[in-house]
Amino acid sequence: MLADPSAISITDKARYKVNELMNDAQVSPSTHFVRVGVKGGGCSGLSYELDFDDVLQKGDMEFGDETLKMVCDMKSFLYLCGTELDFSDGLNGKGFNFINPNAARTCGCGESFAI
Repeated sequence: MLADPSAISITDKARYKVNELMNDAQVSPSTHFVRVGVKGGGCSGLSYELDFDDVLQKGDMEFGDETLKMVCDMKSFLYLCGTELDFSDGLNGKGFNFINPNAARTCGCGESFAI
């Protein structure tokens, strides 16, 4: 089955790390979700946000499955449509990476982008 190309998705490696962090923070995937978003700032103009949340807001878009839910507000979704959340623990850097097909350019650290 093909994934929805407009959805925000997560790789297996990122899913594993999110579950590990949820466990460390003592929050459960049954009561909390991962909130992804965009805010103004950063060296390229827009910065990614990633956090745990347990309150849905009006207009939130939901992605994921029964084991891990991701949520994004509608404004951020306009910038993140089709994005994949990945995690790298290699020598060239460690952390979450947003693979965003909408980004025209990104900064060197990968935490901000421009459209």
